[in-house]
Amino acid sequence: MAFKKTGAGLAVLGAAMLLGTGTAHADADPVTNLQRTDVAPAVGGLTGALGYGVAPVKDLRLDPFAQSSADVLNNGVAVQPENSGLAPVATTAVTGPLSDGGGPRDLPGIGTVLGVLPG
Repeated sequence: MAFKKTGAGLAVLGAAMLLGTGTAHADADPVTNLQRTDVAPAVGGLTGALGYGVAPVKDLRLDPFAQSSADVLNNGVAVQPENSGLAPVATTAVTGPLSDGGGPRDLPGIGTVLGVLPG
C-alpha cells in the first residue's frame, strides 16, 4: 500500500503541529522559567584557561641563538662615566637574560608585569 503525499496534506500536518506547540507554550509564564545567571563559574573558568594559555608564552625562548657562538646578544657594551663615583652603564642587564636562553619572564621590568598574569 503506497501513501500519496500532497501539498494540501502537508499543509494540514504543518498547521496541526504549529497549533499544537503554540498552545503548549502559551500557558507557561516566561518570567518564572528564567534563572539567575551566576558569572562566578564563568570567570573562574576563564582565568583557569588563561593561565594555561599564558604560561607557555611567559617561558618562550626569545633568542633562538642563545648560548651559541652565533648569538649576537652575547656581546655587551659598557660605558664608564668620567665621574669615578658612578657605576658603569652596560647593556648586559637587558641582553644577559636573553642570551642565557630566558624568556619574557626573565626580562627586567617586563617580568614583574607578567607576574600579574596567571600561569
